[in-house]
Amino acid sequence: MVNDFQRGSLSTRLGIPMIYGTDAVHGNGNTYKATIFPHNVGLGATRQVVGCAKHYVGDGGTTNGINANNTVISRHGLLSIHMPPYYHSIIKGVATVMVSYSSWNGIKMHTSHDLITGFLKNTLRFRGFVISDWSALDVITTPPGANYSHSIEVAINAGIDMVMTPFNYTRFIDGITPLVKKNVIPMSRIDDAVRRILRVKFVMGLFQNPLADHSMAKYLGIQKHRELAREAVRKSLVLLKNGKSADKPLLPLPKKASKILVAGSHADNHGYQCGGWTINWQGFSGNNFTSVGEHPYAESLGDKLNLKIREPGPGTITNVCGAVKCIVIIISGRPLVIQPYLSTIDALAAAWLPGTEGQGVAEVLFGHYGFTRKLPRTWFKTLDQLPMNVGDPHYDPLFPFGFGLTTKPSKTN
Repeated sequence: MVNDFQRGSLSTRLGIPMIYGTDAVHGNGNTYKATIFPHNVGLGATRQVVGCAKHYVGDGGTTNGINANNTVISRHGLLSIHMPPYYHSIIKGVATVMVSYSSWNGIKMHTSHDLITGFLKNTLRFRGFVISDWSALDVITTPPGANYSHSIEVAINAGIDMVMTPFNYTRFIDGITPLVKKNVIPMSRIDDAVRRILRVKFVMGLFQNPLADHSMAKYLGIQKHRELAREAVRKSLVLLKNGKSADKPLLPLPKKASKILVAGSHADNHGYQCGGWTINWQGFSGNNFTSVGEHPYAESLGDKLNLKIREPGPGTITNVCGAVKCIVIIISGRPLVIQPYLSTIDALAAAWLPGTEGQGVAEVLFGHYGFTRKLPRTWFKTLDQLPMNVGDPHYDPLFPFGFGLTTKPSKTN
């Protein structure tokens, strides 16, 4: 598909190759060595990692998050950061930045020209270019699209070089043309945008090798990458409770336990363990690609104020933890209400969305490796506390930002 698009670009008068951008979440946003696999570039998907610093957990994009404290992002190749325009310090040396003006969960982001311009000037000191988010220009105004000409003027003059218009590109072209002719948007700003985009295309080698290299397909799903993903799972787990009392920890489990009951709708479901942004946009259910936690979601379709665990999760916790010693593994892209069940749970861990390499969870539970990770965001007690962030006057979380118990690898069998 990408090659067909590329051939169309090459057949034009100037023969300038295009960049095909794909929204995708690569690696693991909570762990060291998060990576974008280089074969994605070879197969024509030329950018991007989606990362962000989310401050409201009800937002459906929270699963993409790095953490709530603007942690520096690991990077490999070309990256894109999907973030509201008021984060000034998160990016250094990144090649493309995707700026979103979206209204997240009803919380309107500041979108004044001065603020957007200040954000771009203060942070984008690198050899890349700036691309808007999906239909982002539409929501600069309220209601969306109310003054599209104004939105174009504000966005382009602020420093956005490429605009993502998924449906009606002619509206953008018809809108920007008179603005340039009237010098509302100076031609120097257009030349600057073109220069940035062309520079990246040259650096990427698209003029020399514009078509996807099919030989790279052999690297999809290779063992080396699966092992890296499994390591990411091990290093992402956060232990929140370990035993009914501190002097009687339940984890790590004995490697030769006689009987282990595994229960829950997420326990044997790759789709639920992967979340959104997988085989399709909103994720899937099942193990053939046709525990406690959330159903998959992505972006706005995951926006919700009710962050309670869905049935059969609560029933499973009540039944199992009421009968035997239990370890609850939460599979979710964000914190969920767990306080009502905490007293009945012997051990509790957040696995986030471990993906297809969930063996990493078992390796830590059984002590092949220790729990080492800390919470990348605050875990609230009740829904009426939201939104809640470090530094709030009445900060009273169930588990604070940075909390996490640790265990050592077990040397016994």
